[in-house]
Order: sequence, then C-alpha cells, then structure tokens
Amino acid sequence: MREELIISGRMNPGIDPYLSLWHWPIPVYLFLGGLAAGILFFASLYTILDREKEMPAAVKWSTFTVPAILSIGLFALFYDLKHQLYFWQLYTTIRLESPMSWGAWVLMLITPLSFLWAGSYLQEAIPSWKWKFKIVQEILDWTARNRKTLSYFIMSLAVILGIYTGILLSAFNARPLWNTSILGPLFLVSGLSTGAATIMWISKSHLERRIMSKIDLMLIIVELFLITHMIMGFLAGSQVQIEAAQLFLGGPFTVSFWVFVIFLGMVFPAILEILELTGFKIPVAVPAILILFGGLVFRFIMVEAGQITRYLY
Repeated sequence: MREELIISGRMNPGIDPYLSLWHWPIPVYLFLGGLAAGILFFASLYTILDREKEMPAAVKWSTFTVPAILSIGLFALFYDLKHQLYFWQLYTTIRLESPMSWGAWVLMLITPLSFLWAGSYLQEAIPSWKWKFKIVQEILDWTARNRKTLSYFIMSLAVILGIYTGILLSAFNARPLWNTSILGPLFLVSGLSTGAATIMWISKSHLERRIMSKIDLMLIIVELFLITHMIMGFLAGSQVQIEAAQLFLGGPFTVSFWVFVIFLGMVFPAILEILELTGFKIPVAVPAILILFGGLVFRFIMVEAGQITRYLY
C-alpha cells in the first residue's frame, strides 16, 4: 500500500471558489458606453474643426443612434442593480475618488446632451417635422446656435466616459487582470474605434469613409499596442499577474480572445480597410460589423476573466 501525505489541495481545480457577480448587462453597458463616447467625440471634433459639410455622418447622422445606445446601456446597468429603487442616491454626493461617482455624473450630463444634439438636426433630416411644444423648439434652436461651444463640453465628457468604462474595472485592486492602468486608455481607444467604425458604416460619402477608415486603422494599431503592453506587463509582474496573462496564453480564454477579439475584431478588419484604401472594393459593413463584434466580445472576456483572477499569495 502506498501512503501519501497531502499538505495542500490548492492544485486541485475548483478548490478556490470565486464569485461571478457581474453578468452580461455589465459588458453590454461598457461596450455601449464606449461606443456612444466614440461617436460623440468625433461629432464634437469635426464640429470644432468646422467640417460639418465634409463629415455629415460623423457630425449629424451617426449621433441619432447615441440616445438609443445610451438608453439601452443605462437600462442594462439598471437591470443589474441589486437595489434598483435606490439608484438616485448616487446623485446625492460627488466622490472624486470613486469611478462609479464619476460615471454616474458623466452619464447624467452626457445623456440629455446627446438628445439635444440629435434633436437639433432632426428638422434637417425630416424637414416636415414640427414639435408640438414651442419650448422644445426654442431649446433645440439654442442648441443649434451654440453647437460649437457645446462641442468642447461634449468632447470632454466623451473622453471621460470612454476612459471611465475601463477605470471602472481597474479600480478593483483585488482582481489582478483588472488592476492595471492600461485598462482606461485601452477601453477609450476601443470605444473610439467602434465609434469610427459606426460612422464609416453609416456614411454615404466616399471621402468621409476614407477619412474614418484611416482613423480607425490608426486606432486599431494603438489598441493592439496597448493590449501587447498590458500582457507584457502582466508577464513581468507577480505570480497572480502572470496567471492572469496565462488566461489568454493557453488558458480558457485563449481561443475566444485571439480569434474573436484580436484576429476577427482587429487584424482582419484592419487588413480589409487597408485593401479598401488601396483601391479594392470591400463592403464597408464587413469591417465595421467585425470591429463592433470584436469590441463587444472583448468586454465580455475582460469582465468574465477578471472575476476569475484573484490574489492567493
């Protein structure tokens, strides 16, 4: 008979349980928040640069999607809340050290502004449209007159919203995969990329499509650099950070991350955009849909994988 002395069961799979508290509403909310931030950023940018006529989809038509995008994202967030009747308490204080406080106030400001921005272009899209209440028309007329001034404010809020979607995760020090300063800029760049892809998809102008395609190509390159830097940083860190990186380097998220996020969500669309810029006829919907799909899957993976990682040493 063989006797063995077991001093630890740590190596057994599942011996250390973990809580998976954030489910599908959170990655959906993070994706839609970043997408809305990206669209509003470019709308504000080209308004400030006085390029409304050259970039109509960026400044006007794509912004009609933002109120719906933000509303769906907020509904997903509200659905995930445990105590839904008390969400208003977030607005009874401002805590500068809290990412959730920043997010709550930014969303409260940028959501109505997105409605005003889109509403100010509604009559241009539908000339026969008439508002029932005169005060609504007066507010929208004021928005149209002060659109350039509002652009600086909206652009700042869009950048904060885009970064916040990543900082919301990185503030959780107990989760090694999330606890990195790269996550804020990475989610911002990813949101800008999905916003550029959406504008490129909506646009009917060949010139505007080429401009947004070039911008999106640069954003994909930056995004790949940040992801590479994040993984290299983990591999050069402590044991728990190395294990966090190994989730994507042979672990359970390897296939989904490298196939759906890196290749289908970034590399392949970048190749298609390069081919389109060099003269090949590529349906614009293909790279745009792939970029949006990759951005959504990326957030699902980061939320789920981050909840698995933990400190045990």
